[in-house]
Amino acid sequence: MASQSGSIIGLAGRYASALYELADEQKALDQVADDLRGLNAALAESDDLRRMVRSPVTSRSEQQNAMSAIADKAGMHGLTKNFVLVLARNRRLFVLDQMISAFLDLLAEKRGEVTAEVTTARPLDDGALAKITDAIKKTVGAQARVETKVNPDLLGGLVVRLGSRMYDNSLSSKLQRLELAMKGAG
Repeated sequence: MASQSGSIIGLAGRYASALYELADEQKALDQVADDLRGLNAALAESDDLRRMVRSPVTSRSEQQNAMSAIADKAGMHGLTKNFVLVLARNRRLFVLDQMISAFLDLLAEKRGEVTAEVTTARPLDDGALAKITDAIKKTVGAQARVETKVNPDLLGGLVVRLGSRMYDNSLSSKLQRLELAMKGAG
């Protein structure tokens, strides 16, 4: 099982590196990154899209037609559209989300940025997001790009993931720790 995930990571990394090099040559890194972030958001929001890209039953031409329509509707840069269509033609859409992550990680690394994933119980307003971004920049001593997610189960507070490190300051975690402490005391 470990070799399977390793090959997927390797596959995603190779495709992401190739896309990065092409985007860099064409001076389109920001456009491609924005397209990929939008596509990643669409994957996260749409069960039908996730099913289509992961389904071995969906034909190659159906995947290509669907992805071409999505790229056109989203106004994707030609390079991004061609990349997605190559993935569909090669039956590699099942690792699209991993390729997007690998590309964005590579871009951040080349720019000396860190990516922080911040999960909150409610959407953040611009002021709160700016404060969190500044705090992360001061903590890591580098430029930070903050990706936000909403998880109502947190009740309050936030969870910040920086690479392999996670800082959990959510209300639900505090309540769990309190419950464990009370069980231990009784």
